[in-house]
Amino acid sequence: MHTVADPVPCRQCPLQNCPGLRPLDSRQLAYMEEFKAGEVRLDRSEVLIEQETESKHLYTVLDGVLMRYRTLEDGRRQIVNFMFPGDLAGLQGAFEEPASHTIETLLDSRLCVFKRGEFATLIGEHPRLGYDLVWLAAKEERALEEHIVALGQRSARERLTYLAVWLLDRALATGVSSNDNILHLSITQNQIADMLGLSLVHTNRTVRQLEREGLVIWKNREITVPDMDKACEFAQFDRHLEKLRPFI
Repeated sequence: MHTVADPVPCRQCPLQNCPGLRPLDSRQLAYMEEFKAGEVRLDRSEVLIEQETESKHLYTVLDGVLMRYRTLEDGRRQIVNFMFPGDLAGLQGAFEEPASHTIETLLDSRLCVFKRGEFATLIGEHPRLGYDLVWLAAKEERALEEHIVALGQRSARERLTYLAVWLLDRALATGVSSNDNILHLSITQNQIADMLGLSLVHTNRTVRQLEREGLVIWKNREITVPDMDKACEFAQFDRHLEKLRPFI
């Protein structure tokens, strides 16, 4: 992790122009300029937050994609979620307890840094931003709910298709992808298996089957969904439920 010497001024924040994010108003931008403690940059596969360690900071993803996962004592891993620009990293746990998970970069990433201890002041001085924090936490809860439903009720083909369209939809909303059908993101079949609760053999077989059916083409560094409407219908994913997301 490297501290960025020339952090982006909040008034020039690239998140303000993301189609899926709700821009901050001028008063909020001025406040966040003072509240922000700096920026950090991480290369691909670097760890931002490590399981069982305490962090004094929260982070907003400014650029890049990260994954959050939990590792058991015997080394088995469960990927819980993925983070895109605008997402708040470090919110997914009690403020005064060690992290229950690890957050690692999938792409080179840049993040805004905030001090955990100052968030009570933010909530008191800007109730709307405090509301947005609650909204982000609730959205994370909904994502986990969908993940549980996928693990418990969806078939392997439905799980993998749902993950693909969800990733592509988030990428389009946050500027990570500008193509309605393609996302350049290095996710291995091992990582897919760790996310979806499948064996590597079952994952590989399902990937090949979905490619034959024209639903999802999942290469090592690229996800292609030839017909997004068809894939969303198959996976029972309603893109129109997504509204503009706030960010801090």
